[in-house]
Parts: sequence; structure tokens; C-alpha cells
Amino acid sequence: MSNIYEHDLARNAANFVALSPVSFVERSAEVFGDLPAVVHGARRYTWAQTRDRAARLAAALRALGVGRGSTVSVMLPNSPEMVEAHYAVPALNAVLNTLNTRLDAALLAWQMNHCEVAVLITDREFAPLIAPALQALREQHGRDPVVIDVSDSEYTGPGDCLGSHGYETLLAAHAPLERLDGPADEWDAIAVSYTSGTTGDPKGVVTHHRGAYLNAVCNAATWTLPNFPVYLWTLPMFHCNGWCFPWTVAMLGGTHVCLRRVDARAILEAMREHRVDHYCAAPIVHSLIYNAPAEWRAGITQQVRGMVAGAAPPAAMIEGMAGIGFDITHVYGLTEVYGPAAVAVKRPAWACESLSEQTRLNGRQGVRYPLQEGMTVRHPETLAEVPADGQTMGEIMFRGNIVMKGYLKNPKATGEAFAGGWFHTGDLAVLEPDRYAKIRDRSKDVIISGGENISSIEVEDALYRHPAVTACAVVAKPDAKWGETPLAFVELRLGAPVTAAELIAHCKTLLAGYKVPREIRFEEIPKTSTGKIQKFQLRERARSSAAIE
Repeated sequence: MSNIYEHDLARNAANFVALSPVSFVERSAEVFGDLPAVVHGARRYTWAQTRDRAARLAAALRALGVGRGSTVSVMLPNSPEMVEAHYAVPALNAVLNTLNTRLDAALLAWQMNHCEVAVLITDREFAPLIAPALQALREQHGRDPVVIDVSDSEYTGPGDCLGSHGYETLLAAHAPLERLDGPADEWDAIAVSYTSGTTGDPKGVVTHHRGAYLNAVCNAATWTLPNFPVYLWTLPMFHCNGWCFPWTVAMLGGTHVCLRRVDARAILEAMREHRVDHYCAAPIVHSLIYNAPAEWRAGITQQVRGMVAGAAPPAAMIEGMAGIGFDITHVYGLTEVYGPAAVAVKRPAWACESLSEQTRLNGRQGVRYPLQEGMTVRHPETLAEVPADGQTMGEIMFRGNIVMKGYLKNPKATGEAFAGGWFHTGDLAVLEPDRYAKIRDRSKDVIISGGENISSIEVEDALYRHPAVTACAVVAKPDAKWGETPLAFVELRLGAPVTAAELIAHCKTLLAGYKVPREIRFEEIPKTSTGKIQKFQLRERARSSAAIE
């Protein structure tokens, strides 16, 4: 039955616009056009100039046939061109596919074929990798995208041009679009990002304009970001579209400080020179910062706020950042929820706690973002919510507008991920009495030794508390007697004189005996380009060594 509020009150152009983060770019160009938008080496662009460049790129892509549902892949570092792609491609209602610069050529070709790439924008530095990927794409998949070459002013190394278009030449040849408009339907895809594919082919995570808009707003609300933040790109923009921060910075009229290479000295120099006040990074990058020589931080007098994400950032990292005066906010999420979708909100009372207790509280995965409708811990099969007792394990699940559309061309995986009306993360956690979630482990990372479950995260946290340890990862090693035992891979601070026996003795002071690593290996730990440890490689090493023994 209709009611009085359903008559003569229809949607129209004046009262309804589909949500899209592209609108943030138009607003900043209109209101803050003279303010700095992008800094990259010697290059400087205002918001008016950045909007103009993005609108020229959009016009050029449209002339090349890009439109609604077309895929534009980009193989770019954190550069102005990467920022511009995040504004131009969605403005055409096309789909942005940011490629991981550390993948091999075969996997890049597979991904570009899977998402049916129409145009590829690539930096010359990656030509040795992209050339064979394009060859495989043509020969094995019969796909031949238009290639646009970027010659970044900050890159002076080797690298061929692979396409028929130069980026700057293309921009100069096209007048900018009159407006960077969003889609007619906010449910339209804005990006496709691929999971790591450690067990079979990667999955293409499809996200939409509505979710990107809302998560960009959530980033600002969660972090209490001010207008005009100076944001340093230590996080690769190819990773979950930079956690939606390309659009968050645009919303606030802030400044993108681009960083082509991530190392401690470059980070700290950029912070000092440009008075950076915000940045995001994986735990390993924060570790680089607080372990850097104190003199590298000289002159950084502004308050710097960092955001860290990861299943469980080590307590030593949180304490280390506090020790140098950096304020750290811990967020949690996955590609399927646009990057971060939960946060360990700092309650005022926490400031009165000891540093150790603050570290524990801040190290939790926390509560849902304000515009995410649901986050809880549930039994993975019955979907019953676990009690908030800090003990009962379940799986973290999300629901709401900041959840992907699904996996591209993979209805089976999409159905499994959304079983019961919740997105299943695969992360095992407890709900503490204040209803903050705390991850115990990934389901595949739990070590079962003699029938007892051991959290690899708990063992890693103990190892990180030794001052000599800069990185570690614990995996299960097959054992004839116990089934599995903990095996630790460790990287040490340069020149740190510590033995495996000493680290094992250290762990015994913090852990129950059955949780202590039976073996410690001092080896380089494989990591993704975002600093995430690749445990699947370590599990292979552990299985291989057990077979040899």
C-alpha cells in the first residue's frame, strides 16, 4: 500500500546523484584549485592542474574507445600518473585495474586477459616485465590492448617504450573533459583488484563506486583527518587502490606526496621537506622508520600520524612508533572490503593505561568503520555469533556497503564468500568484552601440535619483543610425533649478536612450553611489495625440509 510520501516526490537531477569519489576531485578543483595537490620530485601540481590533467587523460581514453565497463590496467609506481588514473578512469565509468609491480609476466598476462584489458598505461621502468607479459597476452590469449607509455621525470634508468602513445603527448593532444562525472548507477564497478592467488588462480575482486565513496569518507572520519592533509605515499597505490586514499585526499583538498621508492631515509626526508602529517604502511615499513638512525628524523617537528594494517601488527612495532612520537592507528581489512574497514578506535580512557596495555588495546582489529553496516565474529558454519568473552574463536565477518560486488567470473567463490548473508574473511578471532575483535590467526596459519592449537601470531609477537628481531614469521613444520611444531623464520637487526638458542630461551619466558618454536632459521623472509610476509612460501620451505629429514 502506498503512502503520502510516495506521491510527487520522485528522484530527479536536483535531489539525487549517484555516489562516486570522482566528485571529490571536481569539488577540490572548484574550491581549492590554487592549493597544492601533487608533489613528485621537482614536479608540482595544484588541484586545478591535477583535475585538468585527469580530465585530459579521460578525454584521451574516451578517444581510444574506453567507456562504461572497459578495463584500463595500469603498471605504475606511486606517481602523479597513478593519481590521475584513479580520477580519470572512474570518470568514464570504466574499471581501473592496478597491477602489482612485483608479479611475474605470466601472471600479469593472465590477470589482464581475465579482466579483458582494453588499455594499459605502463611506466618505462617496468618494460622488461611488461614486454613479455604483452607478448603472452597476444600469443596465448589473443588480446592486444592499446599501450600508453609513461616516462616519469623521476626515473632516469633504462626502459623501452612499448606502445604507440606517450602519456604526456596524449594529454597535450586532448582538451579536458568539461566535467569528471561519476556513473549513472553507483553500483557500477569502479575497480578490479586481484588477490595473491597463493592457492590456485587469483580472484578478481570487483568493487563499486558507492563503496569507494563511503570508504574514502570513512578513512577521514576514522582518522579525524583535517582539511588539507599532507599525505605521503608509502603504501603502493596498486594495493586496494591505496586503501581508497587517492579519493580521501581529494575529498579534503590535501597534498599527495608521491614516493617512487620506499626506504627509511627517503620516507624521513620527504616527511621533513614537505611537512608530511599522515601516511599508511604495513608493519614492516613502520619498523624501518623506528629502527632508522635518530639523526635521520632530525627536523621532523610536526605531529606525524601513521595508519597500520595487518592481521596483527607486532606489539614491538606499536611500542617502537610510540617511542619516536609517531601516533599510530591500527586498521584492519582485506581487498574485498576496499582495504581497511575496521579500526581499533582509541577510547579516551586508554591514555591512562600503561604503555604495555595501550599496545595491547591498540593492537586489536577493533570495530567496524562507521559506514560499514556490520562486523562481528561468528561460527563459520552455524553463523552463530560467538560470546564476547575474549576466548571463544570464530571467523570475522562483514556486511554492508563497504563490501565488494563479488569475484569477477567466479560465481562459486562469490557464493562461498557471501554464504549466510555475510562476507567471510577467513580470519580467526575472538570478541573481547568491549566487542573489539582480536585476531588469533588465519585459519590456514593455526599450528596444531599434539592436538593443541597454537597461534602463529602469538609466537611471532613473543619473538618481536626481542630487541634483535626486525622481522619474523612462524609456520607449521610437519612432525612425526606431534603432527606439527612451530618453526620460526627470523631476520635480525644488522650486527645483532643473538643465537637461535637465545631466542628460544627468550620465548620460554613469554609462552607456554608447547608454543615455543622448536627450530629457528635466520633467513630472508619473502614479502609482497606492500611488506606483507608471504607465509605460503615459508610453509613450502618447512614442508620441503621435513621431507628431506
